[in-house]
Amino acid sequence: MVPVIALVGRPNVGKSTMFNRLTRTRDAIVGDLSGLTRDRQYGEARWQGRSYILVDTGGISGDEQGMDEKMAEQSLLAIEEADVVLFLVDARAGLTAADQMISEHLRKRNKRSFLVANKIDNIDPLAAIAEFSPLGMGNAIGVAGAQGRGVNNLLEAVLSDFPRDKDEEEIDTDVAEGEEAVRIPGPSEKDGIKIAIIGRPNVGKSTLVNRMLGEERVIVYDQPGTTRDSIYIPFERNEEKYTLIDTAGVRKRGKIHEEVEKFSVVKTLQAIKDANVVIFVMDAREGVVDHDLNLLGFALEAGRAIVIALNKWDGMQPGERDYVKTELERRLFFVDFADIHFISALHGTGVGNLYQSVQNSFKSAVTRWPTSRLTQILEDAVSEHQPPMVNSRRIKLRYAHLGGANPPIIVIHGNQVEKVPKSYSRYLENTYRRVLKLVGTPIRIEYKGSDNPYEGNKNTLTDRQVNKKRRLMSHHKKAEKKRKDKR
Repeated sequence: MVPVIALVGRPNVGKSTMFNRLTRTRDAIVGDLSGLTRDRQYGEARWQGRSYILVDTGGISGDEQGMDEKMAEQSLLAIEEADVVLFLVDARAGLTAADQMISEHLRKRNKRSFLVANKIDNIDPLAAIAEFSPLGMGNAIGVAGAQGRGVNNLLEAVLSDFPRDKDEEEIDTDVAEGEEAVRIPGPSEKDGIKIAIIGRPNVGKSTLVNRMLGEERVIVYDQPGTTRDSIYIPFERNEEKYTLIDTAGVRKRGKIHEEVEKFSVVKTLQAIKDANVVIFVMDAREGVVDHDLNLLGFALEAGRAIVIALNKWDGMQPGERDYVKTELERRLFFVDFADIHFISALHGTGVGNLYQSVQNSFKSAVTRWPTSRLTQILEDAVSEHQPPMVNSRRIKLRYAHLGGANPPIIVIHGNQVEKVPKSYSRYLENTYRRVLKLVGTPIRIEYKGSDNPYEGNKNTLTDRQVNKKRRLMSHHKKAEKKRKDKR
């Protein structure tokens, strides 16, 4: 059984910095601002042949209200499910009332805990650690998460009682001071369909994630920008493996002023590229806005399969629903291949139907076809509607083969292919989509011309050929002069 280790503490003690250091990633947003982490963030790591799961949590201060209260609830849930708790305190700030409150809670829960005094760089570590003796949690382990100082001693104390991994080659994964972060692939990264939930702020993405999971896994609050990080959540449904990615809402660039929100947007765009299928969530009551089209266009450029979900469909009048459907047909014509679902994430209406569209879109995006099949479709399309003439010559398309998947890339070979108009490429794309019955995924058509092996080569004449050419030219000039004299 892989141990679960939770990082807890009051806000701004360095939990996310420690999370990135131990997992060797940059998955957690780090900044000199308290309350950056809100949802539970999970990561996989190994140290000297021992694998473990690390959980980053939001800060606990004891006087939370509103959204902070929900953040604290997520942290308390992480404590309950953890095998080991790393209780981080700020060695520079010293002992606080919030630290005492957290230590009392850990003692009541009878959790195996380690007191970790972070930020001991540039101070006297012994004096700083001694200040936390009143907590009654034993000697604190001094570390500097940003530099990696003392991290190996911490891992040795925490993981020494856990067995090494079986049937796996031991890899030296000591976390050296100043070492650059390098991602260590985990099993969950290659299992299941990765589904990114994207959209503008406050359209119900986190509510949809909780509804699909059947639990309050991420924080839902009536305030735009609640989600700041991209949260990866592996789960199973009907013996099928999935990984849900809850992302931060993306606003117009001109409305983004906070540095934290800029990092959140970058995380969202990275999650789109990392996903297999994107569920694009829109607010049915607001309809399709211009920024929806921009975000949808980015997902298409990334080549992700797309499923569209119109949330908050419940409670709308029939006239309003008809207007929204008309607007969808008018403004989303460029993604007419994507399935559209009208759902209520809050009540669960229509949410279960998303899975079938996700599976169909994923299957269309990764299925591979033989060259003979793709070439036959090309020949049938050309015979039905030939390419245009260019410079009195017909563009010739000879054969096609698959150049990649997710999205499907169809490479077509021929002559003058650089002059194929976009309208004919769209015709070929629609033909392949119709014949292969592809849904939910964009298709990319690429062309490759036939190179002339003799292009640029110049014949070098022998001396005999040069003399012969000179005699012919001289004879031609004499004959031309005689014709002129006769006139």
